Amino acid sequence: MTASERLVVGPDLAAELHELGDFDAEACMNCGVCTATCPLGIDLLPRRVLRDAVLGLDDRVRAAEEAVFSCLLCRACEAACPAGVHISEDVRLLRRWLLKERRRAR
Repeated sequence: MTASERLVVGPDLAAELHELGDFDAEACMNCGVCTATCPLGIDLLPRRVLRDAVLGLDDRVRAAEEAVFSCLLCRACEAACPAGVHISEDVRLLRRWLLKERRRAR
């Protein structure tokens, strides 16, 4: 792994998401049932993006912005989630965080 490929893990993103609302992605077991039930077949969402958010991988979450905003919020993933993660609410919080980040960048 080169220096440009290193991941910087930090607690700030998860803390910011908790401040925005009831972010519960830490309960995710990373089983992939959510991804398998997504009617859009969005591979990045929700499992990978939520894990990246929990780990504080801001850059990866920003890179997945299109997937986050493509989510239909239909809750098919929530209905299938064995851990009971409130995925739709977590996606809403990610959207709010991404919009906040856009405003900061201006």
